[in-house]
Amino acid sequence: MTPAATLLFRRRFSTSFRTRANDFTHCVIGGGIVGLAIARQLARAHPGSSTVLLERHNAVGTETSSRNSEVIHGGLYYPRDSLKTKLCIQGARMLYDYCITHQISHKRCGKWVVAQTEDQLHALNGIYKHATSLGVKLNWLSATTTTAREPHVRAAAGALESPNTGIVDSHALMQSLLGEFVEAGGDVALGTVVTALAPHHHGGGGGGGGYKITASSSGEETEITADVVVNAAGLGAIDVGNLILPKEKWRKAYYCKGTYYVPLSTPPPVGTLIYPAPVPGLGGLGTHLTMDMGGNFRFGPDVEWVDDPSDVKATSNNLVVAREAIKTYLPGIGELRPDYAGIRPKLKPRGEGGVGSVDFWIKEEEGHRGFVNLLGIESPGLTSSLAIAEYVDGILYK
Repeated sequence: MTPAATLLFRRRFSTSFRTRANDFTHCVIGGGIVGLAIARQLARAHPGSSTVLLERHNAVGTETSSRNSEVIHGGLYYPRDSLKTKLCIQGARMLYDYCITHQISHKRCGKWVVAQTEDQLHALNGIYKHATSLGVKLNWLSATTTTAREPHVRAAAGALESPNTGIVDSHALMQSLLGEFVEAGGDVALGTVVTALAPHHHGGGGGGGGYKITASSSGEETEITADVVVNAAGLGAIDVGNLILPKEKWRKAYYCKGTYYVPLSTPPPVGTLIYPAPVPGLGGLGTHLTMDMGGNFRFGPDVEWVDDPSDVKATSNNLVVAREAIKTYLPGIGELRPDYAGIRPKLKPRGEGGVGSVDFWIKEEEGHRGFVNLLGIESPGLTSSLAIAEYVDGILYK
């Protein structure tokens, strides 16, 4: 793709910010699913503007976006007034429409949250009341019904069915978003690491404002300027955001690795996603059963807190525990092996980040007009991606 150094010479101008002295109207840092969606949105929604996407790896979507369960979530668990609830529910609708329009492989296969005990059933009742009050469609299934529909699944006390939950080919989705961004005139700089970020003050009569971005690409350091900057750098977002903050305001990042497991032999046939009842304080939704578009099973993710966000080696550390958890709802499962792992960016340390307790951080940084930080974008980030893009556009062009 275009080397970062050549991007200095491309200039078009925003009709809203009008600095008329910057190289670009918009600079989006991070080429994961959320960064791609935002770049596409800004490039398409503002004719006459220019948008550049900077990605530190040599391909888009190589971190969290390609190492998740590829589930389109229904929005069952998150607090009523949270961004996760709003953007997940809105994003799911937008994502299904996008997949249909652009012929992206997906399947509305549904999901069961299963209960094995009366206490778990009570927990599911709380989820039911909360989610249905938000307009999320859920169905109660008795143990008899679950057995009739999925004979190999155990739900001794019953289950909640989320018929709107599904799966998507996330790689095809990202390539489609990338293609539309480029078609809209967007520039992409791969292998480009942002090393410095500062407000940009123009001299003379050329206007003022914007940001100077220093980036390293192929051993060459380049500076570009942009009216606005959107930090969607995923696992690196806090580090990027800290570049513009005084040291006393630096934030700390936390990382939670999740390994996915696959069966060594043909598993019992199941046609829907299966989730256990959530465990308070776990930091995830339990070791659940999902599948890809080819129908291949995977179980996970487990929970393993790590210090290094590049530590994506799948491990067997929790294999025995994971298998025992899976056997509670799929007794016929055989032996498993680790397949792949992903890292969730966390804003709180271990023990402080249960399901839904920490919201997305999507804000214009105080004192920095036109600099939007996206921090802690974990699940349901993929589901919410198109809605997040519109939300960021609204922050910049309110």
